[in-house]
Amino acid sequence: MTSTADHVSTIDQLRVRDFPAQRTADGWVESGPGFHVADLRVSEDFWDADLSRVEEVLEEFEAELSALDQVLTLRWGAPDVLDLTDSLERSAMGEPVPPPLDTLCGYVPDLRVWRVDGRWVGLGVGQGDRELPFQLLVAIGEEGTI
Repeated sequence: MTSTADHVSTIDQLRVRDFPAQRTADGWVESGPGFHVADLRVSEDFWDADLSRVEEVLEEFEAELSALDQVLTLRWGAPDVLDLTDSLERSAMGEPVPPPLDTLCGYVPDLRVWRVDGRWVGLGVGQGDRELPFQLLVAIGEEGTI
């Protein structure tokens, strides 16, 4: 299992990484013009899991998100909370949604967002469907894109 310090190190590395001209996937990082999205932690899937196991893992991921939130809040101040419901509704109606929100809105209900050095840093926990793994992720984008 990775630690909060490992997550902060990953976030710091992604904050200074250049954005590519085309959408690419590099193992655990998806990037594109103006953004990076990386899984900080991914759970097992839940095809045959009972509900108590799903709840237990969700609580673990939310606790990890909370710990990371506290560290980043000490560093950068309190985050904004970006509700991705509007992005999901626009996407479902075929309206354009800017990346990476176009992808994230399908499985992350909201992001905690800090604005730092001309970029935004968003953290969230998501799950694509109830059988799929939970993901603790970071998204980084150019300021003004959300």
